[in-house]
Order: sequence, then structure tokens, then C-alpha cells
Amino acid sequence: MPTISIEQRLLASFVQSRGRTHDIADLANRLPLLGTDIDQCDNDTLNIEIFPDRPDLLSAETLFHSMMPFLHDAPAMPHLPVNPGTISMDVDSELEQIRPIILGAVVRGLDIDEAIIKRLMDHQEKLHFAIGRGRRRASIGVHDLSKISPPFHVKAIGRDHKFIPLAMTEEMSIQEILDEHPKGIDYAHLLAGMEKVPIIVDSNNSVLSFPPIINGEHTTVNETTRDLFIDVTGWDLRACESSIMLICKQLEILGGKVESVRVSAYDDTEWSINGTPIEHFVSREMVENILGHSFNDDEFENSIRRMGGIYNGETDGDLTISMPRWRFDILHPVDIVEEIAIGHGYEDLAYDVPKAPLTAIARSDSHLRRRIRESLQGLGMVQIQSLTLSNDNDQFSSVRWKPEGEITRMTNPITTEHTILRQNILPGLLRLLAANKHHDLPQSVYELGTVVIDHKNKERFAFLVAEQSGGFAALRGRIQAIMIDLGCNNWELQPSESGPWLSGRASDIFVNGLKIGECGEIDPLVSEIFELKVPMSGAQIDMAALQENIVDPVH
Repeated sequence: MPTISIEQRLLASFVQSRGRTHDIADLANRLPLLGTDIDQCDNDTLNIEIFPDRPDLLSAETLFHSMMPFLHDAPAMPHLPVNPGTISMDVDSELEQIRPIILGAVVRGLDIDEAIIKRLMDHQEKLHFAIGRGRRRASIGVHDLSKISPPFHVKAIGRDHKFIPLAMTEEMSIQEILDEHPKGIDYAHLLAGMEKVPIIVDSNNSVLSFPPIINGEHTTVNETTRDLFIDVTGWDLRACESSIMLICKQLEILGGKVESVRVSAYDDTEWSINGTPIEHFVSREMVENILGHSFNDDEFENSIRRMGGIYNGETDGDLTISMPRWRFDILHPVDIVEEIAIGHGYEDLAYDVPKAPLTAIARSDSHLRRRIRESLQGLGMVQIQSLTLSNDNDQFSSVRWKPEGEITRMTNPITTEHTILRQNILPGLLRLLAANKHHDLPQSVYELGTVVIDHKNKERFAFLVAEQSGGFAALRGRIQAIMIDLGCNNWELQPSESGPWLSGRASDIFVNGLKIGECGEIDPLVSEIFELKVPMSGAQIDMAALQENIVDPVH
């Protein structure tokens, strides 16, 4: 989760500018209720961890804006004041397949210093992470308006086009930027496979921005800058609108005046920044059923005001509530219910007990799962639980298994280690032993968990034993013990040559003639990939196949 560091002096000045008193102890005690977690709080600095569902709190200024009505009973201000502007930006039709969402705004009359520039850039990068999904959905460019000449034009150009990018002194081609510039190297994947890329130019054909990669050097913001032009580009309109409004809100709190920019989109529609709140509707019945409390109008008004919105009254059982347009996290009426609960205070809601029977129905495989756990633990193994997220290398190439059916992939993986949902459990056990190789042998672990094959959940269990001696004979003894514990007599091992096993020391496991899994000694070549150098043996078994062939003695 993103963390912001705010000087107490700065926050105190914000609060006192609204005629309120800044109390550090009160702030540390109550701020977590707003959707944050205090990492550090002293007389100098406040380090705050922002929960992923509140990207509107990622700068000192926007946090202050949300904090004032919540902590200091200030009036809610869900509007962003926007003056009509005269600047326009035209978008070529080619951008539809390259980067279709292009938005713009101007902020004038700023008094900028080095600290403000740092906070602005920090806010920009946090929004890239939280809302922009690594600049894919939305990326932000901030420019010194005095150094560029409107109107602006967004067009697609080839990779041989040249301009001077930020932090450089000489022209570079688009391809050189993607190959050599630090930002180009980091974000080149966002333009992979595209022959043409987007740029924003002014009336002199000077490049302002090469989104989502880098700005032009000549538009750099410094301490003499007074007016800013902001562009936001991406693939998700809602993410782009929230991003540009949060940047503008930060600058408006710092004394800037926001102006609209008329954007003619690729499809000839027009867009300009809209500072009015969004009206949300939620039934009183839903609110009171979920929260177990009967609210009067004053309670609704106070709860919503504390969360930065305005309660507009009730019509035919539906509550009308205006919330800031930049609240990217409000997607559904139940989100408004949560806002009311937080604003009212969970501690002041009624106590209740469930009205519906909550007795669970046992899983069809619950007895089998219990018997498997008891058997494996009886063999001295420790149960572990690893992540369902994995990657192609661990799941397939490193262990020499082929994918079964379609692989379920993550659309926006945060790390290269977590790109798919696993199909095998054994690689997680190998990773666990690799992380614990400094402990003494033997080490025996197992996991009974979910895999995803053809986008459907399936259950498997696997075990892995690292020991100095034992080999396949010991492994076969463990398989035999498990089968005896499960009451299975008609089982056999047949030689296998696939998977992570050592050739000649691996077998498929059959019950009643049906393959239920496989086992063997781990090939040292596989062990080396996982940075392990000890003899290991293990097995992986499919729960559904096992259940079909073993009688449940409880039923």
C-alpha cells in the first residue's frame, strides 16, 4: 500500500488556515478511521499508509481536504471550482487504437517552490500506481504553460520522430527513448507492438509529452512557474478523470485557479473537466438493513458531511447523496452504505444478531480432507499454505510440467512472480524449502489447496520431504501409509518419465486403474533451479480423482 510522509508543520498550517487547532495526539488516534494507518507520528513527521480503496488521500493536500470535515467538523466541499478556459486540444482519429482517452486542464496563479514541486511529483507517481495501474490505465503529464503555445494537438507518429526528453540535453528518437532512457526502459511495454505512438504537440509543433513515457525537457516545472498545463492519457475514462481532478484539487488547495480545456476526442466528441459532484442513490431500506440502525435525517446529513459529501434528502425511500467526482472508489450503492457507517461511527451502530440460520453445510470432500491431513501429519509432516498466485517458470518450465487446459493469467500483475493462478502445488513447497534451507534436515511439508485449471477451481494436495537418506523406497513407504490410512487397497505405482522427477525414480499413482497423481525423487537439475542441494522426494495428487475411487466410511 502507498505511504505518504507529511511534515507536521505543513499539516498544522493547512488546518490552522481553516481556523482549526492541530492536535497531533487526536490526529493519530482518529485518522485511521478515515481509511489510513499511521506508521509513524511524532512532532516532526506523520507517515501514513493509505489503504488501496482511498486514492483520494495520496497527497498532503487532498488528505487535508478529506480530513477537515471528518476530524474538525468543517463544511464538506465536494465541488472543484472550474473556470471556463479558452485553450483547446484536438485528438487525431488514429489515437483510438493507440491511447484513446486524452484529457487536459489548466491551473493558474500558483506560487511554487521546491517543496511543492516535490509533493506534486510524488502525488503524480502515487496516482500512477494506485489508479493508473503502472501508467496503463492513466498517466499524468504536468507542464509549465508559459513555455508552450496552445492550442495543442495529439497525434500518432513513427518511432523515428525526435525531440529532447526530460532530463536530457540532446534530441533522441522515440525508439532511442524506449531503449535507452530510464523511463522509456521502465514503460516501453505499454507501447509494445505499436508501429505508431502518441505525442502531444503545441502550435509550434514542439513536443510537450510522449505519453505514457516522458515529457519534453522544455516544459519542465520550476520555481518560476506560475501556470500549469496538465494532460492525462490512458485507456480508462474513469481512472483518467479521477487522476486529473485529484491533481487539480491538490493545486487548487495550494491557491491555484482551475480552468477547463476543451478536448476534441478521436471520435469528435468533446470533453472538459467537470467539477460538480456525482449524485448517488441508495435506498433507506438497504442502509438500515445492512447497518442495523434506524437513521434520522440529521444522522444522514452529519455522516455524509464527515465523509466529504452532501445529503440532499429522501424521495420515495431513496436517499440522494452528492459525493466528489474524484472519489474513484465509489462504484455501487453499498459503497455509500460504507461511507454512512464510517461517517456515523461503527461504535455508535446498534448491536444485533443474525436473523438467518448460519449453520454451514459440510463440503462433499470434508471427511476426505480431514483424513488426508491426519495421515500426513501422522507421518510427521507440517501443513503449510502458500499463495495461489504463481508464474510460468515455477509452474511449468522449472518443474517440466505442461499446462493443463487454459492458464488463468493476471491482467495487471504487480510483480513478475505473481502473473498466473497456479495449476500445481509442488512448486510452492519447493519455494518454501528454498526459503528455509538454513534449517536442519529432515524437513517434511505438505499443502492441501486450490489450483485453477481451465479457469475452474480444483483441489490437490502435495507433500515434499528433504532428508539425507531415504530415496524412493522411503517415498513408496509414505505413499503406502497414506493409502492404508485412506482405506485404499487397490493401488499401484507405474513408472513415469515426466515432471520434476529423477529418471528411473518416479511413478504415476493409480487407484482402481485410474491415475490420481504422481510421485518421485526430485531431479537435482530441478533442485538447482530452486537453489536447493539436498535429496528430496514428494508427490502431488488430485483430490477429485482420489475421491472418486475411495469410499468415504462416514457416509
